[in-house]
Amino acid sequence: MSNLISGLQNKLKSKVLKNSFWGLAGSIFQNVFLSLFYVLIARHYAVADFAKYVISNSLYQMIVAFSAMGLGHWFIREVINHDNKNKLAAKFLKMQACFGIFFFLVNLLLAFFIYEDATVRILSLLFAANIIFDNIIYSIKNVNIAQFSQKKTVLVLSIEALSKFAIACLLFIYPFSIIYLAVLLVITRFITLNLFLRIGSAEGFSLNGFWREEISFEYVKNILFQYWPFAIIGSAYVIYWKTATLIISKMLPLSDVAHYENSFKIFSLAQLVPVVLSSTMLPKLVELNKQEDKSKLQNVYKKIFSILMLYGIGAFTFAYSFADDLVPWIFGEKYLESAKYTKEMFFTMLVFPTSLLQANMLIAMRLEKLDMWFNINSVVINSTICLIGLYYLPSLSVVNYAIFISFIIFH
Repeated sequence: MSNLISGLQNKLKSKVLKNSFWGLAGSIFQNVFLSLFYVLIARHYAVADFAKYVISNSLYQMIVAFSAMGLGHWFIREVINHDNKNKLAAKFLKMQACFGIFFFLVNLLLAFFIYEDATVRILSLLFAANIIFDNIIYSIKNVNIAQFSQKKTVLVLSIEALSKFAIACLLFIYPFSIIYLAVLLVITRFITLNLFLRIGSAEGFSLNGFWREEISFEYVKNILFQYWPFAIIGSAYVIYWKTATLIISKMLPLSDVAHYENSFKIFSLAQLVPVVLSSTMLPKLVELNKQEDKSKLQNVYKKIFSILMLYGIGAFTFAYSFADDLVPWIFGEKYLESAKYTKEMFFTMLVFPTSLLQANMLIAMRLEKLDMWFNINSVVINSTICLIGLYYLPSLSVVNYAIFISFIIFH
């Protein structure tokens, strides 16, 4: 019996390691090409056009983060012990598709209400179409995480990343407007969705025709009523970062929108390791939390915490030492100021990795409401410091230090 238990534990460890490897390797590969895409369009378009692209994309990312209602964590936790995994997955996909249609309309209304610029409105209309596709893709990605099949997610998203890079390369052969760029990106996302449905889901899951699965309004209402904190938790990260973009767009010059987004692009690459490690360890933390003896859970948590703390210190040191040379080389001389703001943003990397682990640990322990309130407080503190600070000192540095302060309080 002990040999059987030991064998199962070793198998679980192997699955977690493989899932973590594919999650990290895939994220690095995808982000390299997505970052190249970002750099190429930043170099090609005028600062004003690029800033409008960033504003529209940021609004879309905020809405799409909330549109999933944060139910990915709920699904990962529930599907592990569910008798009919395929049926639960189909219901999850259909719910996400319905949420996507609703928030597509929300995105359009907000864009036309907040901004008067015609280009921003058109771009927002195009990006809003992605919300429906993204919600379904989000669901399939969570199926793969729960079933330790991140390899399939990596395959499809890598194809998409390469496609976007190819589109950016076309700009230097056949230049086209920022509007046509957005059209091509929406088409690419639609193709990605179809690839996920055909080849991108975990073995044993047949997701084609998920829309035929019957779900009642009462069923959806009960899920949302019981697990609504996940909606706040799941959207808090993107809302946290993208709210700053929208505040900057209303209170600072358009060029500062570009500088902030450039800094965040470098920061987002550095946060790949803690994001992937924390998310892929979530199923393991859930399993260990079920055991009466919590010593294993504590030991695993402490080891990961130490690794992430050291990583944060190393990433900050690297950015602070080399940003002045690297950032202008990457984005071009017209974004010379981005180096200064990148160094300021990387102060947050000192506490970000371990904060992320804390959040996932709370979810594993079924303390998502506590995590939700922590996230709400962080967003409120960050936004308040930004608004008050920018009123008296209109500088992008205010935004970066507001982010750092709010993360320290969260921690």
